[in-house]
Amino acid sequence: MRTGQAFIEVDKVDPAILKIRQLAAQVGGYITNSSVSGGRDQIRQATLELKIPAPKYDQAVGSLSTIGKVETVNSTAQDVGEEFVDVTARVNNARRLEDRLITLLNTRTGKLDEVLRVERELARVREEIERYEGRLRYLSSRVATSTLTITVHEPAPILGNNPGENPIARALRRAWRNFIALVAGVIASLGVVIPLALVAVGGWVGYRRWRRRQISP
Repeated sequence: MRTGQAFIEVDKVDPAILKIRQLAAQVGGYITNSSVSGGRDQIRQATLELKIPAPKYDQAVGSLSTIGKVETVNSTAQDVGEEFVDVTARVNNARRLEDRLITLLNTRTGKLDEVLRVERELARVREEIERYEGRLRYLSSRVATSTLTITVHEPAPILGNNPGENPIARALRRAWRNFIALVAGVIASLGVVIPLALVAVGGWVGYRRWRRRQISP
């Protein structure tokens, strides 16, 4: 059971989505989930989840370069063979028990409560068989099908959000605004510091005069 994830850079998302759908059809797969995102100040991207026949997985991965610039591809494999063997053995054991209970029920001539007890046990065993068989069907489908999730995104803008805007000019304007804000902050601070300094100087001068009068005879 193999799963993979790929990230691809493309010029435009919409044509890339069409190529992914074509790739899925070429390898006999199909798309189960898809999402497209992108808005103001965001890079547009799309994610599609493909279900691919297991023998065609490598072919699909090898064809990713036809969609755009492949950035990363990660693949993992999970061995479910041991679980498959274990569940199969449980099904066989449950079926043998089912056969014995059916035989016992058909030949039972005892009390009614004993017959009902056998019927309840038979119902429980059959429920287990259905659960095991469902798990086997699930494992079989997972082994036969691989999952490949493809995310495509457009390139990050080089010149900023506004077309034609020079990033150097934008940086200079930002630096100038920061400088003006700094000067304004200094002036605002001086508006508080200077009056306090004048009060302090006046107090110091008054104190010196008072001291001289105290010292003079």
